[in-house]
Amino acid sequence: MKAFSIDRYGKKVALRATDRPEPELGKDDVLVEIHAAGVNPLDLKIRDGEFKMILPYRMPLIMGNDLAGVVVRVGSRVQRFKPGDEVYARPDDNRIGAFAEFIAIRESSLAIKPKALSMEEAASIPLVGLTAWQALVEKADVKKGQKVLIHAGSGGVGTVAIQLAKHLGAYVATTTSTTNIEWVKQLGADIVIDYKKDDFEKVLHGYDLVLNSLGTETLEKSLQVLKPGGRLISISGPPDADFAKSAGLSGFLKLVMGLLSYGIRKKAKRRGVIYSFLYMRASGDQLRKITALIDARVIRPVVDRVFPFESTPDALAYVETGRAKGKVIVKVK
Repeated sequence: MKAFSIDRYGKKVALRATDRPEPELGKDDVLVEIHAAGVNPLDLKIRDGEFKMILPYRMPLIMGNDLAGVVVRVGSRVQRFKPGDEVYARPDDNRIGAFAEFIAIRESSLAIKPKALSMEEAASIPLVGLTAWQALVEKADVKKGQKVLIHAGSGGVGTVAIQLAKHLGAYVATTTSTTNIEWVKQLGADIVIDYKKDDFEKVLHGYDLVLNSLGTETLEKSLQVLKPGGRLISISGPPDADFAKSAGLSGFLKLVMGLLSYGIRKKAKRRGVIYSFLYMRASGDQLRKITALIDARVIRPVVDRVFPFESTPDALAYVETGRAKGKVIVKVK
């Protein structure tokens, strides 16, 4: 099968077109013919080696972290899916590989694709949808009337998180550039901070939750907008010891993660707020809940551009510019 992979970590490493064997199918696996794949900032972080300490991938590594496609075959213990089903998923961390013609996915990580969505639209949802769900619902348990700040509202995670937070009844603030202000308001944001003109930490106060996807400077400034007891959840790091524990990492790595996050945790504690790191995980059950919200038109996909499969490296380069509104997709079939 055709696939795009890397042979080593590094910021200058290019995706390479390769011919690889079709994935082997385990008893609990579903073989999916990929029709479309999402391209994410996470792909860049994996390429750059940012997670090599906690996710020791074997090279060459087929890249790609979410997809939509059609079931081809199922393992002997699979009960929920059959050949011909249209599905979508974020594969498990140790089994990524959506920039390819086929992928084997655990049954528990897969869900039936929302009927109203095209393959390209469906492929835009799994990673960012699960990230937003696990931050807002699972980790923060956002309630009606709470105040939530979502950074980078025009990005992949931001576009879904704004819609989900509004559905949960939150008052939603977001940050974005001048050109995207009216657009993110249409997604449901109640207040939009133009980061090119205003300092969000001087405008916003008394927030229950901040969802951060940006760098260290934004992370530390975010502490200032939270009320005592509020939560700062970051998907861009630094990882903490609780994450290391939940991921089943070694005692040494728990210590390392604790040291990496010591500074921000200390500053958070000083302000009476809670810092935590979120590295989202695959979940077919949660995807089915997201599907219900899509079917009810609570959440709609936001797709910026669709690239042909042979232009997958160009799609990744476009994501690297940071200018994408919503998701960038590769049309595989």
